[in-house]
Amino acid sequence: MEATESFDFFDTKRLLIGEDIPYVFLAEVVLRTTIMFFVVLLILRLSGKRGIKQLSVFELAIIISLGSAAGDPMFYEDVALLPAILVFVIVISLYKLITYLAGRFEKIERFVEGKPVKLIESGKIILASIHEESLAYDELFSQLRQQRVSHLGQVKSAYLETSGDLSVFYFPDEDVMPGLPILPDVYAFPCKEFEPGNNYCCTHCGELKLEGERVEPCEICGENEWLLASEERRLN
Repeated sequence: MEATESFDFFDTKRLLIGEDIPYVFLAEVVLRTTIMFFVVLLILRLSGKRGIKQLSVFELAIIISLGSAAGDPMFYEDVALLPAILVFVIVISLYKLITYLAGRFEKIERFVEGKPVKLIESGKIILASIHEESLAYDELFSQLRQQRVSHLGQVKSAYLETSGDLSVFYFPDEDVMPGLPILPDVYAFPCKEFEPGNNYCCTHCGELKLEGERVEPCEICGENEWLLASEERRLN
């Protein structure tokens, strides 16, 4: 019967560098990391100047691919540099090719980059778009609040861009209408009592019930949670 191989817990050398790797390999890690860092820098410099916040899903896939190819050769002694550099060349060549094709063929561009999606129209949430993009209400409202929106009645339209940013177009102050409040301290507490003469908004789609109308399940989304509508102007 073969003896089981012993395992030494908290072996300092194994924890710090590995069992069969000499400490002198750390000097090679410095060289490998320096080489791959400048390869990454060169490739990103050649691929363009678009900021990280503006990356599309396609470009994010490129960055992840480059990062995976760059990481292993930095500290794995059995991973050579040339295959990793070849991966870089292939990935960036595919990037240039697909970018060229996307510029010539609209269907390819739409498949690779996607297209902007309208999320809000005239102060109302477009439910089909929210569900299609799997976008959480908290995320949508957070982006609106960062653009000084306190309720949906201030928003003429809003688009989710391919980069993930939210483009918002506003009503002029004189055209602001009653809308769904999106401030956390208000939105989290729907109305339990309704007073005649007040305007209320559905918390799920922003549908407005004007004063004098009976508050009941929403005709648009079927939900039955309401907030007192706000008519505040947008803070500039």
